[in-house]
Amino acid sequence: MIVVKLGGSLEQSGELLDCLQQIEQHYQNHFVAIVPGGGAFADQVRAAQIRWQFDDRIAHVMALLAMQQMALLINGLKNQFSIAGSVADIKAQNNPSQIMVWSPDINDLDAAGISASWDITSDSLAAWLAGEVSASDLILVKSAVIAPDWNVPELAEKGIVDKAFCETVQNAAFNIHIINTQTIPWPKTHLI
Repeated sequence: MIVVKLGGSLEQSGELLDCLQQIEQHYQNHFVAIVPGGGAFADQVRAAQIRWQFDDRIAHVMALLAMQQMALLINGLKNQFSIAGSVADIKAQNNPSQIMVWSPDINDLDAAGISASWDITSDSLAAWLAGEVSASDLILVKSAVIAPDWNVPELAEKGIVDKAFCETVQNAAFNIHIINTQTIPWPKTHLI
């Protein structure tokens, strides 16, 4: 299985549909789980929290709803992609060439002890999911410019991945690829 996290900014930059087509094209014979970033929906949560000063737990739940909205948007663009509401739904999939979009369930994340913090975004959640489903590869697709020689700590320092990502992937059993939308070709996994 391959987990592909699509940054929320891809929707705003107009590159989302192209990325979905790249996934279809490059990983058509693989089981893929897409993790959507929250995009503009998550930006609204951040703005509302600043304005209304509600706690991080409420913001965390609202940010997950933002990811769920993006999952629905992706499904609306590619209705052949299935929505998976839980990790169990992903694990139960038996079609080796299925593309699923993860719509994260707060109960899964609470059971795993994932804390409510802006230090943990869809980047770290994608890494957590990759571990939970024994993925071979995690691909993070960003709209930000990424130099080929930057390592994960540098990416975290520059704000390209979230602050918790380094710790989340510290003992990862999967390959990690962090790419810009303009990266051609997309990473080949060990399955290709």
